[in-house]
Amino acid sequence: MENCIGIDVSKASINVHISKDSQDLEVDNSVKGFRSLHAKLKKIYKKEIEDNVFIFEPTGSYSEALRKYCYQQKIKYFIIDPKQFSNYAKALGVEVKNDIEDARVLSQAIVIAKEGQVKIPEYDEDVELIKELMSYYKFTTKQTTQQKNHLESLNSKEGSSFAIRELKRSIKDSKVKESRIIEQIQIIIDSNAKYKDDYANIISIMGIGQIGAISLSHLFLKYPEANQRQITSLTGLNPIYKQSGTSIQSGYTISKSGSRLYRGVLFMAVLSVIRFNKTFGVFYDRLIANGKQTTQAQIAVMRKLIIVSHSLYKNDRRFDEDFRSEEVDLAA
Repeated sequence: MENCIGIDVSKASINVHISKDSQDLEVDNSVKGFRSLHAKLKKIYKKEIEDNVFIFEPTGSYSEALRKYCYQQKIKYFIIDPKQFSNYAKALGVEVKNDIEDARVLSQAIVIAKEGQVKIPEYDEDVELIKELMSYYKFTTKQTTQQKNHLESLNSKEGSSFAIRELKRSIKDSKVKESRIIEQIQIIIDSNAKYKDDYANIISIMGIGQIGAISLSHLFLKYPEANQRQITSLTGLNPIYKQSGTSIQSGYTISKSGSRLYRGVLFMAVLSVIRFNKTFGVFYDRLIANGKQTTQAQIAVMRKLIIVSHSLYKNDRRFDEDFRSEEVDLAA
């Protein structure tokens, strides 16, 4: 494991443990810091530098720069799941948790890597741009919702007319901003032949609009190796059973563990596909006839919509009324 470099990533810096000489160091979490680290590693490993493996946990935007640097410099990496890392540290008997100790444990974690997990990362500029813009879109829609809620509160108590006017103006500007963000994402999709075709496959489902198709395209691009069950979980629509002790049971509900953005967009899409798409409309009516509540039936349609879209995306095909698959004919 002398070729393993354990890296604990934080906002401003990264703590590094170099296995070969058991050296600990800290560098800036920036391209300049990565170059400094890489130069030091070249002196230590010389011709063996190509065998180095950077091991670190995914920390959202904080680890993206390091992943991009690994791609550019053709450095192999192993992204370890945080829960998996925590269990591994416990198995080693490591109790003191700090950045230096984490880096040391990470340098040993190569032993739990599965086949195909140690590799030079892939990095698609278009995918990264879409991710950034979708994050910005999510941030903007959240602000819009907060402003709408505040406006509703002011209107209900006949509050300041000035504040009401300003909020209305601000909400209008936010909606325009949301449209501009979506337009920019659409330009990126249309300029990439593969993404344009993937988008066309998803939007071929009658009832899904531009924002719904873009959101699903983004979801599938963000998690290209996810299967149908994992994709459903990533949206927080996977069913879970809640029970407390032996007497309190609330039955099945959705986990809501995924991004609210997808659920919000898909809820609006569901109202449309139930009305205009025969396949989903019949599915919804059957659930209602079987005694499901409206919300339960809508959630079941949302799950089916995600899985059908994912199948179209994976198999590069358009939707039609004869679309049939055992995997997507799901009950609530």
